[in-house]
Amino acid sequence: MSHPTPVPPVSDPAGAWKEWRAERHRAVTSPTGNLALVETRWLPAGERPDPAAARAGLPDGDTVTTVERTDLVTGAPEYGLRFWSADAPALRAYERTEVFPYDPDWVFDATFTPVPGARRIPFEHIRDNGGTRDLVVPGDIALTLDGREYTLSAFDDDGTLLLVFGDPTNGAPGDDGTYGAGRFLFVTRTGDGSVRLDFNRAFVPPCGYSDQYNCPMPPRQNRLHLPVTAGEKRVVSRGGATATH
Repeated sequence: MSHPTPVPPVSDPAGAWKEWRAERHRAVTSPTGNLALVETRWLPAGERPDPAAARAGLPDGDTVTTVERTDLVTGAPEYGLRFWSADAPALRAYERTEVFPYDPDWVFDATFTPVPGARRIPFEHIRDNGGTRDLVVPGDIALTLDGREYTLSAFDDDGTLLLVFGDPTNGAPGDDGTYGAGRFLFVTRTGDGSVRLDFNRAFVPPCGYSDQYNCPMPPRQNRLHLPVTAGEKRVVSRGGATATH
């Protein structure tokens, strides 16, 4: 696995966070963003997807892409098609993603210790009825939070460390409640053996925008005891409804 170049310090972190928020909005509301996914169609064993054929006859603005996963029982690859609509009901209804105000106190430096080889850790996924899928975790993140030490497992997401974490705000009522199944956070490499966790950039996972996703859930070691009052909270549709996927 190639390692990303360490990111230099940001001179205006609050301003960079606002730019990140704007980019998140553009991403989730795009014609192939999280809100636009209307169907994930898994094919029979051994069948390969044909997106061109599946696209025939669809309205303008619809897109078809391919997706692959591992069968939980056989371990064989499964193939599927994803259908995206620029006129998806969730996209039309979307109002905003609630977010906590930026808080520099929720930025932490931690130690990253690589683990030789492709260590795989089971992650339960939200739509697998208790089943687990093994994801590559290239190392351990040692973080001290509110006097408690954690060894966190972030998996390799196309060369970037992605942390799936939970905390007491998940599913909680009131203004400090966040998406019930946990949140995601990309971990930034800041130097040899060091990483930064900026919880202001914690975000609602794709399954918070569309029930056509199958997101990993926080493993036990990634469940924090302290309410993380930073980052995105919940998806809000017009009329005030919040996502319950």
